[in-house]
Amino acid sequence: MMTRRTFLAASGAAAALGYSAPVWSADAVRIGQQPLKLGSDRDGVLFVPKGYTPDVPMPMVLMFHGAGGTGLGVSYTFEVADALGIIVLAPDSRDEATWDFLVHGYGEDVEFIGIALKDTYARCNIDRKRMAIAGHSDGASYALSLGLGTGDTFGKIIAFSPGVMQPAEVHGKPKIFISHGLSDPIMPIEVTSRKFVPRLKGLGYDVTYREYEGRHGVTPAVVREGFEWFLA
Repeated sequence: MMTRRTFLAASGAAAALGYSAPVWSADAVRIGQQPLKLGSDRDGVLFVPKGYTPDVPMPMVLMFHGAGGTGLGVSYTFEVADALGIIVLAPDSRDEATWDFLVHGYGEDVEFIGIALKDTYARCNIDRKRMAIAGHSDGASYALSLGLGTGDTFGKIIAFSPGVMQPAEVHGKPKIFISHGLSDPIMPIEVTSRKFVPRLKGLGYDVTYREYEGRHGVTPAVVREGFEWFLA
């Protein structure tokens, strides 16, 4: 099992906190959606908004897809990210079914996320003080669980309809945005978010919580609210 220390080493956490010189290149990235080109059958997507210029650091959301999906599955966030000026990094899970910790503990996905982060730092001018970790469904469970252990690197967590909250460790005190549909049949709200939020608040976390009329899918309005919350 990969520990948090291994993850931080792999993901270049020191660089994320601003301890290394910038290494981005004006020729290393283009505007819009593009493949990471870091994997073969399982890779991921980088989205760069139209307002990006290499001389201005831009906020970034590390976004995790739901079960059975790929990074392309979070393309519903790209329009909002484009409007708000946010880079979205959306790696694919190594397994086609879901993220590693939901099956056997943190491991190969964390390693690939670290590689993807280092590659993105090299390609884009990222504002290391404005980075969020986010996801929907299984991706929200992963963002919430991994994010609580890396709160000293990712200052905010966005979890759209999470089903699990199982951090391996807890570090930092990230602010948290959780949303959930009232009629969610996949991750029923009563046994998920309505339990997670009071627990997190009891532990002293700053939590913004939104319930909305809907099922398991996250609505465009809630996506925008979550991303605007991140920038606030």
